[in-house]
Amino acid sequence: MFDEIPSQRPDTPLLDTIQGAADVRALDEKLLPQLAKELRAFLLFTVGQSGGHFGAGLGVVELTIALHYVLNTPDDRVVWD
Repeated sequence: MFDEIPSQRPDTPLLDTIQGAADVRALDEKLLPQLAKELRAFLLFTVGQSGGHFGAGLGVVELTIALHYVLNTPDDRVVWD
């Protein structure tokens, strides 16, 4: 999917529309893979600029989107352990 860490901010038109969990829940289910792709690209760019580890973050992109899509966050609380 990604051959290298982006040096310029990637285009993220769908991600740019998300202001909170309610925006994720309002998306058509068919758009969720596109949101995951854009979020992953943005994470790679951000960590590439600041340094750090991104493996764990990349590994939970779909899980995080799914939790926000299915649960009524932030009213339903999610505890990461």
